[in-house]
Amino acid sequence: MPTPPPTGPLVTRDTLAAELRALGVEPGEILLVHSSLSSLGWVCGGAVAVVRGLLDAVGPDGTLVVPTQSGDLSDPALWSNPPVPADWWERIRATMPAYDPLVTPALGVGVIPETVRTWPGALRSAHPQTSFAALGARAAELVEGHAPDCRLGEHSPLARLEKAGARVLLLGAGYHTCTSFHLAEYRIPAPLVEVGRPGSDGTWEVVTEVSIDSDRFDELGHDFERDRDVVRGAVGAADVRLFPVADAVAYAQRWLPLHRSREEEL
Repeated sequence: MPTPPPTGPLVTRDTLAAELRALGVEPGEILLVHSSLSSLGWVCGGAVAVVRGLLDAVGPDGTLVVPTQSGDLSDPALWSNPPVPADWWERIRATMPAYDPLVTPALGVGVIPETVRTWPGALRSAHPQTSFAALGARAAELVEGHAPDCRLGEHSPLARLEKAGARVLLLGAGYHTCTSFHLAEYRIPAPLVEVGRPGSDGTWEVVTEVSIDSDRFDELGHDFERDRDVVRGAVGAADVRLFPVADAVAYAQRWLPLHRSREEEL
């Protein structure tokens, strides 16, 4: 039986850029993009066309930023999808390659961020587990200075994006992916955790970090969208949301202590 043709819509670099501009994306702005390629429809050129369309929308003076997380550089004792045998743990810790911003692939954030990471001229922040990659006029200032003991807090690109007036673009992605909400977790009472990973010197290292948790972020996003000015629309078949990083952080900073307090974990 022949494979049925795609139902579309047909998305191209030009249509994507035009629809983003129609939603209010402005030349010269900074966009923090969380994305799902499959949500868009049939994209002519795939992730490459999407990245080109995003860059067209922000123009030569704009900047595109994406999360390029590498959560697999972590303690195998905590792995669950899938787990590995306990008698492997020490060997994995001893041989796991250290983070290299030029070659360590992004994991779990989709093909669009990985395409940005490998794009000519892309810059990537230094955190070995929660890095961001950026393309454009302000890429360097946004990704530099990502502290090794600050995944998504004051010394991460998120705080720089907030200060720079960046906006979040959820391109077919839900609020559970919204890293800006995590910045709020650093500004309210939150437990600390020990995070293991391979160090740059070839040894296993453990750092103390703020515990981050995206539990109930979809609910938080629903309330945020109800109470604040969020641009809503579509690009191709994808639902799209557009809003300032600063607004998301400020709202989450008030919402989380009321609806998802973690003080009992302290």
